[in-house]
Amino acid sequence: MLKNPITKAEDLVTSREETRAGFIAMALEKNYIAVPYVEEAKALKSLATRVKKPMELLEIEDLKVGLLTASGLSDKALNYLTQNDKIIAIKGLIEEFLEPAGKSFIDELVYRYLLIKGDALGGKARNLAGSLGERKFLRTLLSVLNLAGIEYSWLDNESKKWIDKSKKVEGIEKRIKSIHWVRGKSNRLLVMNSNVPIVKKNVDFLILDGKAEDLKTGKKSIVHSPKSYIALGELKGGIDPAGADEHWKTANSALGRIRNAFEKKKLRPFTFFVGAAIENSMAFELFKQLQTGTLGNAANLTQDDQLTSTCNWIINL
Repeated sequence: MLKNPITKAEDLVTSREETRAGFIAMALEKNYIAVPYVEEAKALKSLATRVKKPMELLEIEDLKVGLLTASGLSDKALNYLTQNDKIIAIKGLIEEFLEPAGKSFIDELVYRYLLIKGDALGGKARNLAGSLGERKFLRTLLSVLNLAGIEYSWLDNESKKWIDKSKKVEGIEKRIKSIHWVRGKSNRLLVMNSNVPIVKKNVDFLILDGKAEDLKTGKKSIVHSPKSYIALGELKGGIDPAGADEHWKTANSALGRIRNAFEKKKLRPFTFFVGAAIENSMAFELFKQLQTGTLGNAANLTQDDQLTSTCNWIINL
């Protein structure tokens, strides 16, 4: 097993350069997920140029959904509206905003469409930090498994099927729900974002002593067996230093609940933490917990050596 690269609290602190790189990575990813919305807006503009007057937009059937979006209605809201309600909403958009815009009514339509779609983009962006953090963690874990020559399979979150590592799949880290590997005589399962019945809460990472077939649906699943838990971990992928302490408080509280729940059963699985934004005071708390054994492991997500060390620790549990 690799020697832990964390020798003092300061080793855990996220540097200014790492924070900067994290913000840039987030910005690039936001631009990437915005592409479909921009393309839709271009198509909307192209279709809308077929008409001379705003009210004629109602005659283009292929524009109905776009017009409803521009009028401010969400996909959820549409489920509660009749066809007549939808026409009223579109007419309101046309009469109140597009007709007053004169010859620029098509531009006004596109602007309003993008403005409403921005809410959807914002929702995806709020979950982006966690998703990027999970992907980086999984890429590192898979690399450590590959370098150690360990055979593994992974559960596809889309098809719900187990896939052998020999099958090359693009974007694998975006689709993993669970990983199974064998080390010596030990079978190990890593499960992502799963409810832990004994804790009654969702936990980011579960490391279990079990085989792929043990991960079933319902109460027969291995997640209902407290004795099968080897480690449980929390990940906070947000890079903004302003939210670092709050994220740590949330994660620390969650890890504390995990330990308390298992201690009631006289069980002591390891707990670990991985975070992208780690400030000084937080780093000292983390380091103290590592020294006392409260935490089994910890890593700064922006530090490759720390993340690799934690993943190496996981595959050797």
